[in-house]
Amino acid sequence: MPEKMPNGLPVDPDWWRGAIIYEIYPRSYQDTTGDGTGDLQGITQRLAYIASLGVDAVWIAPFFTSPMRDFGYDVTNYKDVDPVFGTIDDFKTLVSRAHELGLRVMIDQVLSHSSSDHEWFCESRSSRDNAKADWYVWADAKPDGTPPNNWLSIFGGSSWHWDTSRRQYYLHNFLATQPDLNLHNGDVQDAVLDAVRFWLELGVDGFRLDTVNFYFHDRQLRSNPPLDVQSRNASIAPDVNPYNYQDHQFDKNQPENLAFLQRFRQLLDQYPGSASVGEVGDAQRGMEIVAQYTAGIDKLHMCYSFDLLSATPPSANYLRQVVTGFETGVSDGWACWAFSNHDVERHASRWSKTFGGSDQHLKVQVGLLLSLRGSVCLYQGEELGLPEAEIQFEDLQDPYGIEFWPTFKGRDGCRTPMVWDNNALNAGFSAVKPWLPVPQVHCGQAVNILAANPESVLNHYRRFIAFRKRHQPLIKGSIELDGQDEHLFCFRRSHGNETIYCAFNLSAKTRNLAVPDEGVQTLNGSGFKGELRDGMITIPPMDAYFGLLG
Repeated sequence: MPEKMPNGLPVDPDWWRGAIIYEIYPRSYQDTTGDGTGDLQGITQRLAYIASLGVDAVWIAPFFTSPMRDFGYDVTNYKDVDPVFGTIDDFKTLVSRAHELGLRVMIDQVLSHSSSDHEWFCESRSSRDNAKADWYVWADAKPDGTPPNNWLSIFGGSSWHWDTSRRQYYLHNFLATQPDLNLHNGDVQDAVLDAVRFWLELGVDGFRLDTVNFYFHDRQLRSNPPLDVQSRNASIAPDVNPYNYQDHQFDKNQPENLAFLQRFRQLLDQYPGSASVGEVGDAQRGMEIVAQYTAGIDKLHMCYSFDLLSATPPSANYLRQVVTGFETGVSDGWACWAFSNHDVERHASRWSKTFGGSDQHLKVQVGLLLSLRGSVCLYQGEELGLPEAEIQFEDLQDPYGIEFWPTFKGRDGCRTPMVWDNNALNAGFSAVKPWLPVPQVHCGQAVNILAANPESVLNHYRRFIAFRKRHQPLIKGSIELDGQDEHLFCFRRSHGNETIYCAFNLSAKTRNLAVPDEGVQTLNGSGFKGELRDGMITIPPMDAYFGLLG
């Protein structure tokens, strides 16, 4: 028997390298209390289903005490569970059951900002000389009463909000009710790290760090320069948002963050097997930041940027650009790739104009995602092939969508409830009206329907994840790109003395390619139909081939 950690799982400090992490948006996973909102008991109830996918870990979006103005990303108590989701005991039960099933548990940590209802902020705003006066980012107005600089909020308008108590502005990169913590203050760092330790003591295996490059601001509060039109990128904010008009040199991405991330890593290293993945929100220098934050072994374990979460479809040429950029720029770092999450339009819809939305398109996309060098985040419902939901304005909950409606409809379309059983009320999510409607179009892709179909997207996910687990090069191996064909994306994954040749046909026609000089033996069990035929590798439209070289 291998040595066990306190959580009962085998000791493997490297488990995260090549792991598949399944993201759960708790409000929308399973309601067990009859209030229309998902909860921790609901997640526990569905853990066996998640384990059946073959994934290694779950990442649970925030469930901490919150007024829910941004649905948990505005925290009022970093060390407690909001009653809408349950209790601390419910969380302990969830962790215990996950570990029994061999699943590690990662949770969100929102360390860049808190809720304006947090007791820290209530004290901070009460005067300019209280004990927490410097725990948030405060600044005097300009002589004409306007904000101290031109920084903009991702959620629209200035990122400065006037406070009548202190007669100063405070910084908020998101909602005005999400004031930014001042991590230049060592006491603030101690406080948020104490919250991290609290959850480590409860047995969590790691953290997803929300907006990790937003932790620090420029002390001099210098204004951001404009961004040239050609460089504007809507992958971080919708193109209707003037946030894209600035080069964000001073409101985020500050060098002081590296020292704080080292403190964070030192804490995690006290709990063997703990891991971290950071969300890097930057359209211009995302890979550069990922490289900085994951270099060596003293900062984050891995990061993800928005390169594959953007509107740009993953063509062979674009994939070569992204992978080459990472491999040359990040060197010893480790990526965490994703096509969908709770903040972006589901990829089944996002790329449908280019690739279509058929099951075969979705199958080849996940095969591609799970074959890249790096770890992977899958978002609940993508294993069912769910498209983006169409939400009417009167049903909107997301303040982001309400602000920029109708050109940008917000994030509610990817946050609708999970569909479990097409025969049950609300597809088995809740016995009452859910917090967001269950789209009728999703019901035909409920778990009970797809599980019974061997050729469904769901069973393809299961099949390919099992195939991946049988071949270590696909999990921890190096990557070497092969060829420049605009329709074929080919590469080699090597680990030990085993090398797997991976070839993806991203076109609507059957494609042939030459067998590599070393020779190749077809690997079965991937669920794809590429084959050796007449001395060539032949791959049907939107399909793939996997072979053992040598």
